[in-house]
Amino acid sequence: MSATQDKGKRQVRWYFGGIAAAGAACCTHPLDTIKVALQTQLGQLTATEITIKIVREHGIIGLYRGLSASVLRNLTYSITRFGLYETGKTYVPTDTLLARVLLAGFSGTIGGFLGIPADMVNVRMQADLAFPPEQRRKYKHGLDGIRRVFKEEGFTKLFAGGTTATSRSILMTITQTAFYDHIKIMLTKTPYFEDNWFTHCTAVMVASAISTSIFQPVDIIKTRSQSSRPMEHKSLGEIIRYTGCKGPSGFYKGYLPSFLRLGPQTLITFMIVEKLRENFGRLPDEVN
Repeated sequence: MSATQDKGKRQVRWYFGGIAAAGAACCTHPLDTIKVALQTQLGQLTATEITIKIVREHGIIGLYRGLSASVLRNLTYSITRFGLYETGKTYVPTDTLLARVLLAGFSGTIGGFLGIPADMVNVRMQADLAFPPEQRRKYKHGLDGIRRVFKEEGFTKLFAGGTTATSRSILMTITQTAFYDHIKIMLTKTPYFEDNWFTHCTAVMVASAISTSIFQPVDIIKTRSQSSRPMEHKSLGEIIRYTGCKGPSGFYKGYLPSFLRLGPQTLITFMIVEKLRENFGRLPDEVN
């Protein structure tokens, strides 16, 4: 068998999605930092003004604040949800959109729960940019953040914002995987698209637009819940009221950076997965 034929037959291993998502996060993290800064700021700065402020005060490296926690999050959250979804497709019939949505929802639930601690630390490290120096937590890296939260605030605080974080993970996984698969299938059934990178990119961008529109309100509530300081917000209901006090637009603060991040991140993730499959994927006759 030739090397080309061997690559064509290789299949995705369950952990490729998480590794790829961690790699993609390294490329798109600055947009995530800007999004969190927009969602947690007390003023009304625009995305451009926020970016200039961060670079002026912290340098370019400031846009990568929390990257270690982001990678840690993807090595728990994404590796679980992508792994369960890809593995589940070999055991559960996924020939309908409903079946794919149910499998993605289950995968997102488990992955979202496991990724809460790293997700919370990531948000806190990025949110530090919006606070004055004396109010910053100043975690050294992701693991240091988890250690300090456990030591200073207790085990249960590691799961702060867990309800919204898990809800976001469910919506994200459904739209990012099930909708992507469905949109790609629909496009390839038309005479205008073939199974190639252009179709994949189109499906990614359409799925990302749908995804961002659906989960953005949950995302901003999650971010504020995880970044808030003691007594800043007393309950989830208070955060929701505060977010919507000036109308529905409050739930879509940071939408543009969120969309601009999700599309490329999803595309880069799938590109890395494909390269991992070609070079390190398992052959059909291999035992998992």
